[in-house]
Amino acid sequence: MTNYLLTLNASTENGNSLKVDLLNVKKAALILRAVNHKLRQQILKLIDEQGKITVTEIYVKLRLEQSVASQHLAILRKAGFVNTDREGKFIYYSVNANRLEEMNQFIDSLLN
Repeated sequence: MTNYLLTLNASTENGNSLKVDLLNVKKAALILRAVNHKLRQQILKLIDEQGKITVTEIYVKLRLEQSVASQHLAILRKAGFVNTDREGKFIYYSVNANRLEEMNQFIDSLLN
């Protein structure tokens, strides 16, 4: 079984050894990678401009294949950056502004 805990000899403020949960690091990297993609950024911008939008409207407006739009939306949804709302046979996507704000705060804490 893979060990997802990295223990370093470097001490923390209270004298304990430093432990890094590598599984959580990997998950965080996937979340950041979800928004660090030009097409996904375009999709987020379009969804934000429209308020709510279907996958069909997304792939038509961005001139994408339906499967490409769906794959990128799935990545954004898994990372929590978009919400879905079913109305009859349609699924509408909207931006999860709270999640994006959480990401901004996390990035600020890393950089400052």
